[in-house]
Amino acid sequence: MAHDGYVSPFSTRYASAEMQYLFSEEHKFRTWRKLWIELAKAEKRQGLSITDEQIAELEAHADDINYEDAERREREVRHDVMSHVYAYGLQCPKAAGIIHLGATSCYVGDNTDILILRDGLKLVRKKALSVMALLARFAETYKSLPCLAYTHIQPAQLTTVGKRACLWLNELLMDVEEIDHRIGSLAFLGSKGTTGTQASFMELFNGDSRKVRAVEKDIAEAFGFRRIVPVSGQTYSRKMDYQVLSTLSGIAQTASKFAYDLRLLASFKEMEEPFGKAQIGSSAMPYKRNPMRCERVDALCRYVMVNTANPAVTAGTQFFERTLDDSANRRIAVAESFLAADAILNLLLNICDGLVVYPQVIRRRVIEELPFMATENIMMDAVKRGGNRQELHERLRQHAQAAGNRVKEEGAPNDLLDRIAADPLFGTTREELDAALEPERYTGRAAEQVEEFLSEIIKPLLDANQNDLGVQGQVLV
Repeated sequence: MAHDGYVSPFSTRYASAEMQYLFSEEHKFRTWRKLWIELAKAEKRQGLSITDEQIAELEAHADDINYEDAERREREVRHDVMSHVYAYGLQCPKAAGIIHLGATSCYVGDNTDILILRDGLKLVRKKALSVMALLARFAETYKSLPCLAYTHIQPAQLTTVGKRACLWLNELLMDVEEIDHRIGSLAFLGSKGTTGTQASFMELFNGDSRKVRAVEKDIAEAFGFRRIVPVSGQTYSRKMDYQVLSTLSGIAQTASKFAYDLRLLASFKEMEEPFGKAQIGSSAMPYKRNPMRCERVDALCRYVMVNTANPAVTAGTQFFERTLDDSANRRIAVAESFLAADAILNLLLNICDGLVVYPQVIRRRVIEELPFMATENIMMDAVKRGGNRQELHERLRQHAQAAGNRVKEEGAPNDLLDRIAADPLFGTTREELDAALEPERYTGRAAEQVEEFLSEIIKPLLDANQNDLGVQGQVLV
């Protein structure tokens, strides 16, 4: 590899070969040729004088693209589509005159982009489902393990490790549902012509609208589309790019929260991402186990979320039937959002396949905070023995504040239970209080919620997509 020029990190460090291929020139130009072939076939079916021999010639050279001829021609004419029409014609001299017949550049450019959007979303969906399968397995394993739950990043009540995993899993479910909606709503641009009026095709077919519509329908069906953009200028509405990149932003939002949660849990020493035997956490501090993968996830997520502004601005500045100030931006913004989303999911696959849990640390932290969390139960038990709820609440508030100050200011153990046991207002002993402090009593329906969520919602989805599961997430560096 050359080291004297800029190379995108998506190509060398982050994105998979499969996603990179979708946005490669090879894939794009092969798709152009497939579109020209299907255009010729559809026009022939509607009576244009195109022969089977010409179509066979086009099909024979669908994949062996003569790049040097196209690049040489583009340097002369400054037009990529016409350069490839010319190069294809050199290989197909009998069919040269009917290539791109009636079409404008966006026939190949925009329809190819829509096909790539669809295939890119399908790949993202496949990886998201594989992440979901890993998280579902993790949630099932740890559905009953009590842990601290937080509001305002402060210990609040208890939940379980598996229930928290279901929060991450549920957001991925929302993302997959959004992907399915977006794939289902994608429409093929079809053959609309220079300003979307199909005037050139009306000329070819002597004003026969039925034939013009049939050509468009045949091409769309050849590429697996039932829906066709009903009205357009020369291009499909750039709002489509915005909608698709917003869907990718949803994936990034989910992944970002997951990674931040895991980074915080790693700082508590409760959970962490996989850490290789030879991995170095810090150049200065050999003991460090930095959450490198999660930090990279958050960095890439930020990029994807911010990048949705590009298609939004582009969609809002497309004057009349089309303008070309979208092109350079879209080449970068659309491709890199997909490459980044792909990289994010590769990292999630790797992380979720090796999540590390430290139950003893989790339990120790629970026990440290549980006396505070048990005060409501203690108060209710005292009320049942005849106590006054308001008096008990005030006394508990005083004891909890004093115990909390002792922990934070003196670094001393939490003595809240001793204070309560010594207070005759509560009429209980330390032994009775200890017996009531089983963490499992304070997790509510968390374990049941995990079971219900997995069995009623997640399992049916994963079972219906078995062929898409098991994708491996490779982290190159």
